[in-house]
Amino acid sequence: MPIIKWTAKDVARRVIENKELFILDVRNKDAFSDWKIEGHKFEHLNIPYFDLLDGVEEILSDIPTDKDVLVVCAKEGSSIMIAEMLADEGRPAGYLSGGMKSWSTYLEPVKVGDLANGGELFQFVRLGKGCLSYMVISEGEAAIIDAVRFTDVFIDFASAKNVAITHVFDTHLHADHISGGRHIAELTGATYYLPPKDAEEVVFDFAPLEDGLKIPIGTSNIDIDALYSPGHTIGSTSFIIDGRYLLTGDILFIDSIGRPDLAGLAEDWVVDLRKTLYSRYRDLADDLVVLPAHFMIIEELNADGTVAKRLGNLFADNHGLNIQDEEVFRSLVTDDLPPQPNAYQEIRQVNMGRITPDNDEQTEMEIGPNRCSVR
Repeated sequence: MPIIKWTAKDVARRVIENKELFILDVRNKDAFSDWKIEGHKFEHLNIPYFDLLDGVEEILSDIPTDKDVLVVCAKEGSSIMIAEMLADEGRPAGYLSGGMKSWSTYLEPVKVGDLANGGELFQFVRLGKGCLSYMVISEGEAAIIDAVRFTDVFIDFASAKNVAITHVFDTHLHADHISGGRHIAELTGATYYLPPKDAEEVVFDFAPLEDGLKIPIGTSNIDIDALYSPGHTIGSTSFIIDGRYLLTGDILFIDSIGRPDLAGLAEDWVVDLRKTLYSRYRDLADDLVVLPAHFMIIEELNADGTVAKRLGNLFADNHGLNIQDEEVFRSLVTDDLPPQPNAYQEIRQVNMGRITPDNDEQTEMEIGPNRCSVR
């Protein structure tokens, strides 16, 4: 019985289309508990590869016969072998091409909505890492916000849309993933923007992203307005696009709020974080649609695959926006935080331009879940 090769895109469509999938994950238990492929209707069984070397007979009763079965490992080799063993037992199974390494790098573009005069806004969902990037398109021009390092995805998408990338922004100096913003700008001739308060140690040129900056995209007045919103970093900056969408970077998420400790200054930045969330954002219109730079859990995805929610709804439902006692808030964002992102100090150095690891080293730096929130 032949085994089936699945791509990360195949799995992503199962997530977004809310379809069932049974995953046999043959990585070690600690790797599985730390990070796995999440789906609304996915089931998992974690049996380390080495426990199956003598055969899969003992787990056949745990493998469903009425669902697609996908075997997953770190890089694909072990999953191919186990999928073949299942096939030899008459159980059809697939394997994930490239393993969790490929899942970590895959981006799924999803349209958020139409903008004024024919413009469009797209969200690039990195399901395996929880990263969210954005492209604003208007009359032949495009702006990219919080791009991850896979520059060809954005450049190819813009080419398919027949638009020129003219502006590239990072809402802050990222610590959980390597930014592709500067490199996209270099390849396309676009202007690269970074908050200067986050960029004191960078070794490359950039345009300052500052409060009140207003940049039109195209000729249809789809403006990107910068809103200084510190707390996750001292330079964190939000965007209001077309008067309808609020891009919050890593300050505000759908189900949580940003953590202030990734530069070692949690006690200093907690006041800024509270002021942004409880004062600056409170002055904004409730009807703005919040589009964060990350998501934490699969339940944050909407039925269409986007990660988005009205600001007014978040003020009502997001626990991090409803803590009236300042000391309780301080404790929430400084005590008992989740583990910091994998290699986050090195990632910050890459994003400053101070070190230049090769592609394999960058992949290893980014392996693992997103950990930018306080939850």
